[in-house]
Amino acid sequence: CLPKDSKQLLANYSDVPQNMIRAIVDANHTRKDFISDQIIAAAPKTVGIYRLVMKAGSDNFRQSSIQGIMKRIKAKGIEVIVYEPAMQEARFFGSEVVNDLARFKEQADMIVANRLTSDLDDVTDRVF
Repeated sequence: CLPKDSKQLLANYSDVPQNMIRAIVDANHTRKDFISDQIIAAAPKTVGIYRLVMKAGSDNFRQSSIQGIMKRIKAKGIEVIVYEPAMQEARFFGSEVVNDLARFKEQADMIVANRLTSDLDDVTDRVF
């Protein structure tokens, strides 16, 4: 929740100098650029995003940081698929939602995950 919360703080106190909060927002942006650049440099044909939720046990993926990373890598022509069992829609930000974990792992050359789970034990060599 930190990126969403820090942006909200910055908006709430827009009339007050906010060097620290601005630095946090900027650092989050820099981190997304860095992660995106690393993924792009690996040159995968298809990147699988494993779970959109920001933390285990949550079903909230609104404003998830991964959305910015998805946008950056898709802009470079890399196909992105999403595994998110909490989502009923067939597409997320123009990317196919694959609700079958085996098919997701089969299709993804690289898997981006914000946490490791036993679901990924057999593909750890492809997890970023």
